[in-house]
Amino acid sequence: MPARTGGIGCSNIDFPMPPAAKTPDNRPVLRLGHSPDPDDAFMWFPITGIEGAEPALDTGRFRFDAVPADIESLNRRSDRAELEITAISVAQYPYIADRYAFTACGSSMGDGYGPRLVARRPGVLDALRDGDATLAIPGRRTSAWLATGLMLGRPPGLAVAEVPFDQIIERVAGGEFDAGLVIHEGQLTFQDHGLVLLADLGAWWNRRTGLPLPLGGNVIRRDLEDRFGHGTLAEVTATLARSVRYALQHRTEAIDHALTFARGMNRALADQFVAMYVNNYSLDFGPTGREAVRRFLSEAAESGLTPRPASVDFINPAE
Repeated sequence: MPARTGGIGCSNIDFPMPPAAKTPDNRPVLRLGHSPDPDDAFMWFPITGIEGAEPALDTGRFRFDAVPADIESLNRRSDRAELEITAISVAQYPYIADRYAFTACGSSMGDGYGPRLVARRPGVLDALRDGDATLAIPGRRTSAWLATGLMLGRPPGLAVAEVPFDQIIERVAGGEFDAGLVIHEGQLTFQDHGLVLLADLGAWWNRRTGLPLPLGGNVIRRDLEDRFGHGTLAEVTATLARSVRYALQHRTEAIDHALTFARGMNRALADQFVAMYVNNYSLDFGPTGREAVRRFLSEAAESGLTPRPASVDFINPAE
């Protein structure tokens, strides 16, 4: 019996080729901690990618993995030097200065505005100063709490409760606390819950010093120089700076991503919030921003509220 040679017309059929195998990406991974807020999401998506997609920018010899977490959690993780790069409260820096340095880019500065003390009724600020009121705060290592301490002098009788930042407004409005210290988008939405403003800490600091209030900074672990060679810190900082610049230049795309972290904010409100905290200071602290950081930490140390760091170091991007 003759051998079969295939089906009719088999020679004219185009069989699909299997997809080419994806080349494994074996570059070292740098974990990038950031708060789950529109401003941080806005800055870093160009180098971390979105939902598994390739980053918009070439990230050189490193890959960057986003690690979103609330800022007080990131502060505490920086105590253990867990992440290679992370957002922190500027108030946290004295505790980790031996292991981390600020990158020149990625900061959040309140230029005449900032975290807000709010309450159900006016007049509570005097009660806070007298230690006769309860205050909900987002964490004891936050810059908002440090600025509050500088303004109020940390009254000895003041009762303070650490509360997740996204619960403070609701719990103050519900009567659980006399006042609350609100950060992130709560600065723009507290009035929707029937609360009134007691004090804007960024405005207070600006009247006092003429400087912006340094709230968040981006830091990088110093030991990357030992692991990956001299110049690594400046090299990585240059990539981070390109990410911030790309986001500012592609605002529509960046806001689209930021909205996934906006916790119910509409597009206009998210855009307003991002504009407050992603700006020229985010591209580079600059002389004014660096002076603000040093002044803030110096006054805190002189008041006995934080240790004094041996130095306050900023890593400039490689040319």
